[in-house]
Amino acid sequence: MARTVWGSTVGKKTVMAVSGLIMLLYLVVHMIGNLKIYFGAAEFNHYAHWLRTLGEPFMHYEWTLWLVRVVLVAAVVAHAVSAYQLSRRDIKARPSKYVHTRPRASYATRTMRWGGIILGLFIVWHILDLTTGTVHSGGFQPGHPYQNVVDTFSTWYGNVIYIVAMMALGLHIRHGFWSAAQTLGVGSRTRDRALKTAANVLALLLTVGFIAVPVGVMTGVVS
Repeated sequence: MARTVWGSTVGKKTVMAVSGLIMLLYLVVHMIGNLKIYFGAAEFNHYAHWLRTLGEPFMHYEWTLWLVRVVLVAAVVAHAVSAYQLSRRDIKARPSKYVHTRPRASYATRTMRWGGIILGLFIVWHILDLTTGTVHSGGFQPGHPYQNVVDTFSTWYGNVIYIVAMMALGLHIRHGFWSAAQTLGVGSRTRDRALKTAANVLALLLTVGFIAVPVGVMTGVVS
């Protein structure tokens, strides 16, 4: 049954919708945590430490954090694979391009695929920068996330990469949230306006919330 569901277009769209909502929930929590940087180094570093002790003593040190990471990796992979396979099916179904593009298609709709690629590349860079410290500037300091964040956003390229990725994220959420609602059967004529409003608000809040961190460093509010 699982193979049959996965092999169908509806099944792949459902996997995309569910995995997308899992990532959206994480992004909301992650954004709120990021904004703790405005309360100072002690508060932000304590929050980062708390993430590693979450669930103790029932869960061992970092077990909960690794469980969250595993779920997120599974969601990202499922989302990306589903998107790629659906895209290939769409191309095979219409090998020649339409003569006229749909005028009502939004900018976010037309750029969903490129936005997904940008976000995928950003995730790799973000992990190498602030988790492993492989590409981090200024000398990565394990256990000092506040200083690491300040170091990253003290460089012009760190700000450019992050802000461009967050703008792509906003466009992705704006279209993806509404699309997921349609796939899961939540959408209807009476709910469309509310769902589109919710998508726009979520996209705006997350974009502004995430970008607030590099802006805080650039303006000297966070230093």
